[in-house]
Amino acid sequence: MKKQHLVMLALASTFFVSGQAGAMTKDEYKVAKEKVEADYKVAKAQCDTMKDNAKDVCQKEAKGKEEVAKAELEQQYQPSDSHARKVAEEKVKAAYEVAKEKCDDQNGAAKDACVKQAKADEAQGKADIKAMKKTM
Repeated sequence: MKKQHLVMLALASTFFVSGQAGAMTKDEYKVAKEKVEADYKVAKAQCDTMKDNAKDVCQKEAKGKEEVAKAELEQQYQPSDSHARKVAEEKVKAAYEVAKEKCDDQNGAAKDACVKQAKADEAQGKADIKAMKKTM
């Protein structure tokens, strides 16, 4: 239930971003893109201090945040339904990758259940995006 709430929040934020008036200028876009890339490098460097699966989870989170930020930046630069869907898709993908990686800390049936839940949440997110396509 908690994950569904997060997916719905992600979709709502996508609509909010897509509804904002005034796209950014090319220079603003370039600066923002450089900031996203710099933020990713900083986040990835912080992961280097970690070990084992915590490091892997950290790296997945950092990469996911970067991909979501890039998609959101595209939506702000050139607002469109397809960019709005891309933002939602990247959020679902990032959440799935992180959840799946967190499952590696578990063993046996608990790990299987964790992976199954991650896949179910991803499927629900994809279904929500598909429904979003129909309403746009």
